[in-house]
Amino acid sequence: MMTAKELIQKLDLQPHPEGGFFKETYRSPGEISANGLPSEFKGSRSYSTCIYFLLTSATFSAFHKINQDEIWHFYLGSPIKLHTISQDGIHLEHRIGNAIKNDQSPQLVVPKGHWFAASVMDDNGYALVGCTVAPGFDFGDFVLGSREELIAKFPEHKKIIEQYTRD
Repeated sequence: MMTAKELIQKLDLQPHPEGGFFKETYRSPGEISANGLPSEFKGSRSYSTCIYFLLTSATFSAFHKINQDEIWHFYLGSPIKLHTISQDGIHLEHRIGNAIKNDQSPQLVVPKGHWFAASVMDDNGYALVGCTVAPGFDFGDFVLGSREELIAKFPEHKKIIEQYTRD
């Protein structure tokens, strides 16, 4: 198997603001006009977008949320632990990977508006996944969670919020 550094170079991945590395691999040419989208969207959006996303055990994907559902697709490497916190404060822990008999799932849908964060489960490992978003992703839809604000909103999840935020 290739190393994380080799994959980052081969796939031309760049640092992502939430942590990890990414590259957009698809953006549909068709668009949904702003008046055809809910009010939380400012401007038009592509029908769909897709990225490669690589996490290593040296980092994590910090709590963030977007206006769309996001589908994670596992490709290779270590399984991922992904945490979600719903708008109602319900915390769930998911395992994304290919060991289905060990309760891992090769796909996971994160519902729109849910806070979510992820980490690689194996020490000294990495995971390569794909993330598909519809309507298409735009950084105007992206909110990186503030530790202080998330703990104020979800005090019962303080420990996991501290683990997966950077401030």
